[in-house]
Amino acid sequence: MQKIDVTLTVNKKKHTVTVEPDERLLDTLRDRLNLTGVKEGCSIGECGACTVILDGKAINSCMVYTFQIDGSEVLTVEGLETNGTLDPLQEAFIDQQAVQCGFCTPGMLMSAKALLNENPNPDRDEIKTAIEGNLCRCTGYQQIIEAIESAANQDRSE
Repeated sequence: MQKIDVTLTVNKKKHTVTVEPDERLLDTLRDRLNLTGVKEGCSIGECGACTVILDGKAINSCMVYTFQIDGSEVLTVEGLETNGTLDPLQEAFIDQQAVQCGFCTPGMLMSAKALLNENPNPDRDEIKTAIEGNLCRCTGYQQIIEAIESAANQDRSE
């Protein structure tokens, strides 16, 4: 198989990588760019642990080949903080105790961030819909939903 050069912007930094045609975005992010906040859970797009924001939309990075996104922009959990300051959504997860083991947290944050970018004032049902592709075995989801609501409310009060 012939390798493919791909240029993409990840967390506002441009990268050019040479990949095999069957290399997943998940593997490129973790293995080539050392962005280990992107987790591999199920490898079939069911758990959401590998969720990133691709050109403004939350996607499962295990389901996308890197060559398919040449020229695209990717945001991972590592890109949420700015100059050492956590994103308000990350702060809300801490404040609402929405983190237990932490395995699902990066993907959950990215799904929530995509929602809030598109709809800064979601209702509870919209939040549930946005995170329905992200599985959590620890929190029961209540704290996660409350954290997303809190972040949305914080954005409105500023």
